[in-house]
Amino acid sequence: MELKPGYQRTDVGPIPDDWSVKLLHQLGKIRTGPFGTLLKANEYAEGDGVPLISVGEIGHGKFRVSEETPRISSQVVKRLPQFVLRRGDIVFGRKGAVNRSSLVSANEDGWFLGSDGISVRPTGECHPSYLAAQLQSSVIQAWLIQNSIGTTMPSLNQAILGLVRIPCASSHEQRAIATVLSDFDALIAGLERLIAKKRDIKQAAMQQLLTGQTRLPGFSGEWEMLRLGDLAVMGSGGTPASANPRYYDGDVPWVAISDMTRGGKLIERTERNLTADGLANCAAQMFPAGTVLYAMYASLGECSIAGIPLCSSQAILGIRPNSRLSAEFLYYVLVARKSIVKAFGQQGTQANLNKGIVQGFEILLPQEKEQTAIAAVMSDMDADLSALESRLAKTSALKQGMMQELLTGRTRLV
Repeated sequence: MELKPGYQRTDVGPIPDDWSVKLLHQLGKIRTGPFGTLLKANEYAEGDGVPLISVGEIGHGKFRVSEETPRISSQVVKRLPQFVLRRGDIVFGRKGAVNRSSLVSANEDGWFLGSDGISVRPTGECHPSYLAAQLQSSVIQAWLIQNSIGTTMPSLNQAILGLVRIPCASSHEQRAIATVLSDFDALIAGLERLIAKKRDIKQAAMQQLLTGQTRLPGFSGEWEMLRLGDLAVMGSGGTPASANPRYYDGDVPWVAISDMTRGGKLIERTERNLTADGLANCAAQMFPAGTVLYAMYASLGECSIAGIPLCSSQAILGIRPNSRLSAEFLYYVLVARKSIVKAFGQQGTQANLNKGIVQGFEILLPQEKEQTAIAAVMSDMDADLSALESRLAKTSALKQGMMQELLTGRTRLV
């Protein structure tokens, strides 16, 4: 392939003539976390200790620190200052997901490198944000996976990491690229915060509206406590023998729990379909559009609504509300109970739900018009969240495309 004028061919692909290729060990000091008895079990701390960063805390560009993250005492930090992370360091996991890395920000300055971590501290020759972006590029991530060692679990060491080839722009261009990508990160972070806030608002609204603690304007009167079994007809599905090809790839939509977790509220297509023979040779039954689908095994409490006539596996209960109960209102009631149902499934030997248990669910029920109004409010909130999540996905994809252009020099900033 002919090179464009002003570009050179290198082992990392075409780059501008005024760029160079450097090995990572030339651009920063690489350090592995403390080994052996350097860090003792009695030196771990609880509560407000310093977070210990190992492979589990390292995501794609972000740290994933939680209450479960191990912590160490301030005495360890004083005794082993060489393992204290500073703003601008880039941290990898040494085992497992070796392609993940995160840049230490001002908020994470002072955290501690775990034994399963490797840090890179850039020298002045390479801007930390630019180098972090290069290390998160798809090309370098693929190289890390391909060149890691170990058969059962990929592993990194300082020698391998040091051989990563980095396309290097001038210091001025590095800073310009880092600024553009940082602006994308700020926009993405802002969208993530807004989505989290909207989810919290939705959760609070569900708690208030679905229990009658808060009433919508124009509605009054008492709500009734009723058994779900008195408000709906229920039936579970079935699965034809998977070894028989005559039973599959027909035109009868067949819902599995994976379709529900992927499809969300409304199921209008399924990953697998049954033939008429497949439907006839298993316990599955056809559910009309508007049936509420409820997961009884595995993903307990997962809930969707059939947007088309379909059948399901035996792991899913089809609930067909009568005229007193709105399907959408029931959907939101079941969604609001998801955490309780999941906890119920984790107790003792009771790992699954069944039709009898679900029939016994008690529901606080307003009149149908109020059910419809409440469901409409919740549906509007869902639409708002969906639009924000779509915008976040598009922004993230745009950033990835921009990274590919800027970090290879295919697009130059003015």
